[in-house]
Amino acid sequence: MGGVFSFLKRYPFVLATVLVAIFAGILAVGPAAEVVPWVLGTFALLMAGRSFVGMVRELRSGSFGVDLLAITAISAAVAVGEYWAALVIVLMLTGGEALEDYAAHRAKKDLTALLSKSPQSASRINADGSVSVVPIDELVPGDEVLVRANEVVPVDGTLTSATGEFDESSLTGESLPVELVRGEEVLSGVVNGSGSVTLIATRAAKDSQYQQIAALVEEAATSKAPMVRLADRFAVPFTLISLLIAGLAWWFSGDPVRFAEVLVVATPCPLIIAAPVAFMAGMSRSARGGAIVKSSATLEKFHRARSIAFDKTGTLTYGQPSLTAVRTTLAQFGAGVSENRLLQLAASAEQTSAHTLAAAVTRGAKDRGISLITPEKSEESTANGVISVIDGHDVWVGKRSFIEEKVGKPLTRTELVPGELAIYVAVDRQHAGALVLKDEVRENSGSTLEVLKHHGIEHFTMLTGDDQATAKHVAAELGIDRVQANCLPADKVAAVHGIKERPVIMVGDGVNDAPVLAAADVGVAMGARGATAASESADVVILRDDISRVAHAVVVGRETVNVALQAIAVGILLSLVFMTIAAFGNLPAIVGAWMQEVVDVVAILWALRASRGKEVVPELKASSWKSPAVTSQPKV
Repeated sequence: MGGVFSFLKRYPFVLATVLVAIFAGILAVGPAAEVVPWVLGTFALLMAGRSFVGMVRELRSGSFGVDLLAITAISAAVAVGEYWAALVIVLMLTGGEALEDYAAHRAKKDLTALLSKSPQSASRINADGSVSVVPIDELVPGDEVLVRANEVVPVDGTLTSATGEFDESSLTGESLPVELVRGEEVLSGVVNGSGSVTLIATRAAKDSQYQQIAALVEEAATSKAPMVRLADRFAVPFTLISLLIAGLAWWFSGDPVRFAEVLVVATPCPLIIAAPVAFMAGMSRSARGGAIVKSSATLEKFHRARSIAFDKTGTLTYGQPSLTAVRTTLAQFGAGVSENRLLQLAASAEQTSAHTLAAAVTRGAKDRGISLITPEKSEESTANGVISVIDGHDVWVGKRSFIEEKVGKPLTRTELVPGELAIYVAVDRQHAGALVLKDEVRENSGSTLEVLKHHGIEHFTMLTGDDQATAKHVAAELGIDRVQANCLPADKVAAVHGIKERPVIMVGDGVNDAPVLAAADVGVAMGARGATAASESADVVILRDDISRVAHAVVVGRETVNVALQAIAVGILLSLVFMTIAAFGNLPAIVGAWMQEVVDVVAILWALRASRGKEVVPELKASSWKSPAVTSQPKV
């Protein structure tokens, strides 16, 4: 009973309608029964006026809503003396608004689960070894933080304890605890295990992974469902048909009550309620699967999408290439050259870059026991490479075309096998050699593309900054027939704009992908590694480092819109059935009003089906993806 009163208190117009009904009921059994029509009629017309004001506001904003039918039905019921029926319609409208809010609140509980766990304070270790509990906003990079057993890690940091065990399920969906060792990164939002650990903060709280995800969740949770606009497009024909049926019923029967009886069951709550409930349910389902959809408009675009473009490194591939070979071409420079010396110069230059390939080069040098040198000067050319001065030598590291510009002549392409890529090195304006790396295609990239194709995506494109040969190797393995290599960020934007089969989805992960993610109809960021710029410019953020979540988000979007349309169709169909019955005089107004409530409940329950569904992507290996072999690079 307490829950009912809490519900009514939260929704005052529902409470007011219930109180008016109780008051009128008391009057009806007493000496003041003749006042009941005035009470019910006045209240009903006041509520109709409230809806009229809202309708005018919508018309001024350029949107034709579905309130006209409800206003007409209330007014007609009062005009013919069906006061109780008018009150039921008012209850339907106010209750419908409340049910929409309540159902949406229930549907988005998975979407907002992260927010409830967001840490507000942290235990900072002071210089004297003491521990102070401070608001997480006071933490700065370099602070040492104590995380006690079973606490949520408050900021991103580097583990300083020997080992630590963490539950990453809230971020990655991985159900098993992950064991990390000293020096490894710990992301905020994960839950510490049974022992206390210490870490050094690497980011402020507002820049940490968990707070960024929480902000995305909050943005998604407050998104307004644009499907209401789609429902409004149904409103015009539905309103005309309803008025036509009601008018004909009045014309042939000669009874104005028949007009009111038809319009009572024609009230359009299924159009008002079903679509936004379905969208919130779909966004909740997407979030549970590891994909935060920022706006419900994105789900509708997923429903219509025909093309998808992928970045390669870190998206279709694991994005963690390893150094497999060092090939020198320069006989000597300075005191002579060796593979280790060439790698030392290249890695020393690359240590100033945040690019994934640069990290692989420096990691390869350290794995070989090679110490790095601090550059005297260093500059990064976006999507091309790095220019540094090391031990008095000009060192250029990057793409073949970038190095050719430095040496002033074409370079012989180093031999590669499928899956390999090369970084070229020039020292003192001479081609010094190449570093060969290999980045494996994700095991489930193929099955992801297969699911996307099965669900209506027709055209697949790969855009990458890598050389054409490297790009074609990966594309051939996955059967992608549209490839554009050697792309700068601007080239990717131009390529996406040039895709004719729209809407187009773009999937990327790096900072350099931020412009193209913003330019695409739907930008999807592989945000599990904290690519802030990409995540902020994207419409969807994948929380797990799992390409299959892209297919999950697309399929959920398509299924959600289908469910929303079905809910609208079911509501309209049932209303038409009851209108037909009422037109022949077989459905009294008060009964029709309650039958319309049944229609509303059916539409809402149908819309909530969008929150359920089977797992989208089966555990298939890339080899299961069969598609025509890669062709030469087309015009995109």
